[in-house]
Amino acid sequence: MPSPTLTVQVQEMPVTVMRLEPPSAAKLQPTPILFLHGWGVSSALMKPLAERMAALGYTGIIPDFPGFGDTPAPPTAWSVQDYARWTLDVMDAMQVSRAHLFAHSFGARVSLFLASDSAHRFDKVALTGAAGIPTPKSLEVRLRLHLYKSFRSGLRRVGAESFSRQLSAWYSRRYGSADYQAASGIMRETLLKVVNEDLRPVAAQVSRPTLLFWGALDQDTPLWQGEALEKLIPDAGLIVYDDGDHYAYLRRQTEIARTLDHFYRH
Repeated sequence: MPSPTLTVQVQEMPVTVMRLEPPSAAKLQPTPILFLHGWGVSSALMKPLAERMAALGYTGIIPDFPGFGDTPAPPTAWSVQDYARWTLDVMDAMQVSRAHLFAHSFGARVSLFLASDSAHRFDKVALTGAAGIPTPKSLEVRLRLHLYKSFRSGLRRVGAESFSRQLSAWYSRRYGSADYQAASGIMRETLLKVVNEDLRPVAAQVSRPTLLFWGALDQDTPLWQGEALEKLIPDAGLIVYDDGDHYAYLRRQTEIARTLDHFYRH
């Protein structure tokens, strides 16, 4: 089936978007699916599931978020809401007035804003391994962070800026997440912005029917976060895969495609 990669201008930046059309033999569904990928990857990771949905009659729209894939980084550090506004502009550029959503991890953060602030643009929402609920820091982590910040501030007060920078670099290497280590410049600043946003109040305002897919073994967004989202979102259901991890949707594509088809149609 054709899957052209397009480049469209959105907010004065070239944006890479994959558009997958259903085969001619498929019964066409009127509402396309907007696929939103997670942090540190690109539209390519969503393509296999989008192809399965295309075979069932759904047009798939898969953009590369700014800073990922072939889309350049944003000009300044962005918040989740900035990414949500950008996503609406992508829909406009692709002449998509209304869509279903399927989003993973960071893409689900963006989707929570879309399905609350711009619900009229969306029909059904499916999220997997959704980020957005902060993980409480242990006492050990809080103490370590307090000591680090106090020592760094002390170095700056006495004019030891060089030592302060060396300390910051060491702390980042020693305790920074894999995503933090991989990011730099604007994208590192953006990461710090988005991971510190507590989206529980946003989730409570989601007004579209929502289906959550979760891996019981997910270490990035633990299952308790999925259970919390199910309670927060007014019209939500949760499907748990006992052997699934943060990328359960990649390993259960046939099953998830069937479930999505039923969910989106009814």
